Amino acid sequence: MKNIIKLLVPEMPKIEQILPYWRQIDENRWYTNFGPLVSELERRLSRSFSREPAQVHVVSMANGTCALQIALEALKLRKGSRVLVPGLTFVATATAIIRAGLNPLISDVNPENWLLTPAIARALLAETSFEAVMPVATYGCPQDVADWDVFTAETGIPVVVDAAGAWGNQQIGLTTKAAFSLHATKALGGGEGGFVASRHHAYGQSMRTLSNFGIDAHSGGLVFDAGENGKMSEYHAAVALAALDNWPVVAEARRTLHQHYATRILEKIPALKLQVKPMTGVYSLMLVLLPPGFRGVDIQLRLLGKDIETRRWYCPPLHGHPAFQAFTVGPLPVVEMLTERLIGLPFHLSLTKANVETIIDCLAELLADPSVAI
Repeated sequence: MKNIIKLLVPEMPKIEQILPYWRQIDENRWYTNFGPLVSELERRLSRSFSREPAQVHVVSMANGTCALQIALEALKLRKGSRVLVPGLTFVATATAIIRAGLNPLISDVNPENWLLTPAIARALLAETSFEAVMPVATYGCPQDVADWDVFTAETGIPVVVDAAGAWGNQQIGLTTKAAFSLHATKALGGGEGGFVASRHHAYGQSMRTLSNFGIDAHSGGLVFDAGENGKMSEYHAAVALAALDNWPVVAEARRTLHQHYATRILEKIPALKLQVKPMTGVYSLMLVLLPPGFRGVDIQLRLLGKDIETRRWYCPPLHGHPAFQAFTVGPLPVVEMLTERLIGLPFHLSLTKANVETIIDCLAELLADPSVAI
């Protein structure tokens, strides 16, 4: 069997670490519907954002896409409202907008950090209208919530960050909310699940109601706004709690790997570009931008021939999918350039330093081969 360097190996808690929490489920005989483990998880996540837990309200969800959808529904926008979103993101961002009864408005991104920024949103607002913004913490790079708070103060337009893969990096603003994923491939993995964090209690309560079919617990169980079954189960909360127990060690290991990897890439292949983002962040992906004249699809095939798995995340971009083609705001030159030249390299805690050197050496060899260029 070939010794393939895998692209991703999820870092999940071991069964013996999860079992104490699962035993609590047996003892409590409470399996879903806002159980004690879900409540404990929300409290611990809340404390991670602030020394004063009451300042940040966390509402858990069945998955990250559900978190995005319900976060938007809780804004109470009129049906068909437009939500500005970057073209460089996973399809779930646009899917959640549409499922919430809204329309995505797909924009370009910043060429340095690959994000939809407040500056881009302001420029577009001078040309067209939209009622909300869902910027993405793309590849784990955090959004500047202070800047987005200012944007909201100036325009009255609410902002919900799609921070699916940015746990450990993304902060919560005074008005800017964020939705996270606990999928197994994320830095903090619960197998499946998600949550939304905000500093507004009433907004959090609205999301909790919407995640429980829209049943209003304070009105005898009446439904005023139709919701969905978006609740997290006690079993997934148990896995996420075990993952939180491991987080300090996992986070430090990921920081160390990312910093070493990035340093070696820039030392050995200076023609490559990395996303401009905090080097002290905790990441689950390693993306590189190939030099002009090289395409990610070509490099991907050649690296696979060398037993190295890669992935071209978010290729095609949102507007490349038939379901979303009608929602673009105009030409997206930066997104087009990035999706042609970006490639995701193996990144997980099972990688050795020797693996990292092999990956970089193989990539350097391909970029030095004139036959590989366009």
